[in-house]
Amino acid sequence: MIRVCFVCLGNICRSPMAEFIMKDKVNNLGLDDYFLIESRGTSSEEEGNDIYLPAKRMLDSRGISYTKHCARKLEEADIDKFDYFICMEKANLRGVSYIFDDLDKVFMLLDKDITDPWYSGDFSKTYNDLDLGIDLLIERLRKQI
Repeated sequence: MIRVCFVCLGNICRSPMAEFIMKDKVNNLGLDDYFLIESRGTSSEEEGNDIYLPAKRMLDSRGISYTKHCARKLEEADIDKFDYFICMEKANLRGVSYIFDDLDKVFMLLDKDITDPWYSGDFSKTYNDLDLGIDLLIERLRKQI
């Protein structure tokens, strides 16, 4: 099983969107049994909160189903639970470096920062970047199955 954790700042926009987009894609490919997919934040600010409503609306508009979400902060113990920590931006990499000593499992989803729609309000752009990045990620990870 390939264990993936998406990471953003608060775990209410980008990382849960990525989590549910990837779950939808692996489901459509019939690969559910090969993946464990979750998400976390580097901050505890939003801990316990559900996905931000505009992020839910974006997922709804693209036909991506999701379940009740409870934002969680990344913890040191998570290092053993996942094979890959996929960050949305360089600031997330720095945030993870304060939690983990070893960053061998930590990567960016794309070669650029994915804009935080909490601040930009542009959920379409964020969705499109996540969609592209997740397609590339699945393509790379399928080689491990």
